[in-house]
Amino acid sequence: MKQLLATTAIVAALGSTAYADDHMSTALLDYQVQSETDLAASDLIGMRIYASENDMETGTTINVGDNQEWDDLGEINDLFVTRDGEVAAVILGIGGFLGIGERDVAVDMSEIRFVNEDGENGEFFLVINASQAELENAPAFERHDSAANQMEDGMAATETPMNADAETDRMRERFTTPVVERDGYVEAGRAELTTEMMTGARVYDTNDADIGEVSQLMVSDDGMIDNVIIDVGGFLGLGEKPIAVSFDELRILRTDDGTDIRVYIDATESQLEEQPAFSG
Repeated sequence: MKQLLATTAIVAALGSTAYADDHMSTALLDYQVQSETDLAASDLIGMRIYASENDMETGTTINVGDNQEWDDLGEINDLFVTRDGEVAAVILGIGGFLGIGERDVAVDMSEIRFVNEDGENGEFFLVINASQAELENAPAFERHDSAANQMEDGMAATETPMNADAETDRMRERFTTPVVERDGYVEAGRAELTTEMMTGARVYDTNDADIGEVSQLMVSDDGMIDNVIIDVGGFLGLGEKPIAVSFDELRILRTDDGTDIRVYIDATESQLEEQPAFSG
């Protein structure tokens, strides 16, 4: 737990300082650190991170002692940043004892909530909405040598056209439209659905297991939804695989007021993960 820093903002240049005047390059930044809102990457490294099964948002304030029911998962070991300057992943060290037996898992920065503790000292906690069991069962994060990565990336780039063509040409076996009825829901017709309604909707199998999320819609020339892109797998926003299915393979249910949309498909999560990845 840290003091005096209360938001998810990360100081420009990840902890380095820079200044500029009229005679210096415009690449330099005359940045003044806001002690109550800015957080350097060096402050994040080593911070404890907690799991709460109660959904929380950044900025939530809790009473002193309310964190006692949370699971202390471990600490932040590292951050990975893209060449675009975005935080790609936060590496958590979980499990083990006194650093022995600990393993790394990666989570998306957007999954980490900054929860304030009531009082004047400005203390806060880093919390994710997950159970300790979910973290322990998450795939381990493995670091790879940069040079090897570059070689693999080059090979992948060379092979992409052939792989893409092969995936495109391969006939995928279509799933049967599920017959699903749920209390309080009615079937939604294609014509009444909008991109706003569908994007982000959870996808379920016929046993109501949550197996993915609608991330994108493909619309035909007449403005009707043609294909639906579903993100499956992954963990806390990382490692998801987008796959494309036709609208006819889905059953869409909505509440009478349209505030909740449920997308059903007659397939399991593992069956969806076996489908060709959608490349856009």
